[in-house]
Amino acid sequence: MPDNAAVGFWVRRFLSDHLIHERGVSRNTQQSYRDTFCLFLPFAAVRLKTAVDKLLIDDLSPSIVSEFLAHLEQTRSCSVATRNQRLATLHAFARFTGESSPEHVDWCAQIRRVPFKRTWTNPVPYMEKDEIDELLRAPDRTNERGQRDFALLLFLYNSGARATEAARISIEDLTWDATGTGSVKICGKGRKVRFCPLWKKTMTELRPLIRGRDASNPLFLNRYGDSITRFGIHTLVARHAECAAIKVPSLKAKRVSPHTIRHTTATHLLRAGVDLNTIRAWLGHVSLDTTNIYAETDLAMKAKALAACDPGGGNRKIKKRWLDAPSVMEFLRKL
Repeated sequence: MPDNAAVGFWVRRFLSDHLIHERGVSRNTQQSYRDTFCLFLPFAAVRLKTAVDKLLIDDLSPSIVSEFLAHLEQTRSCSVATRNQRLATLHAFARFTGESSPEHVDWCAQIRRVPFKRTWTNPVPYMEKDEIDELLRAPDRTNERGQRDFALLLFLYNSGARATEAARISIEDLTWDATGTGSVKICGKGRKVRFCPLWKKTMTELRPLIRGRDASNPLFLNRYGDSITRFGIHTLVARHAECAAIKVPSLKAKRVSPHTIRHTTATHLLRAGVDLNTIRAWLGHVSLDTTNIYAETDLAMKAKALAACDPGGGNRKIKKRWLDAPSVMEFLRKL
């Protein structure tokens, strides 16, 4: 059996050479692709009654892929979004193999014809102003841990950073100015760097965290003095959200996470009149289409738009018709 007929040969090249050296994807993306194969290859081996190391490319038929996707939903209780994410990995693997090996072009086409499953797009979860305010009041700021928690929650709300991004920020990523405000350099998805302005209050709360520490140190530490992880940030947010829900019961119906705070930042920026393109740059979205979901979700913005065209809205100013306006030359002379 030639090497290029074995699945293992192409999986190693795809994960090690293509993803890391050619595409340079992040560690999280590498792990997501790896996890797909950790699930798919043993499943295929059991179905075909062979060992994983003996699987051939041609063994991975569209029917095996379809059975695997059904297994994810029915046996592992995965969502449609997760099912589609796993399929996207297999599509990418098939495309890479087909481009690198002409004899597998037909197999590649067959795998890539396995369709994604349509799913409903859920509304973006976010918090109202009173809810985020209560979340920020939840930490006990009489001790160092509570001060750290408050500074981190305030930073997440101010910057709209993802949990992974916040965990990676170092002290040297902060920039201070004479007025007491500042900014932070955030390295986002695809190693895309963006700069986000920070409130004076945020900078004030961050200052005690960095006092006496080296600039190369992580900004946020856990209770053991090591860099906080994204899982630690998730736990921290969930713990304080549970406390905040005692005083603001509406939070009980919401699953509050670091990403919920990120959505809250975007929604509140939109309500404040910030344009979508600025919000896109603020959050580090590649496409404006991703940012548009906030405009589609915010009920307050929709209600405001509806009120503007309410036929029973009382006395409204009637705009001048264009023909009644001064001539263009008269307009220009007055400028």
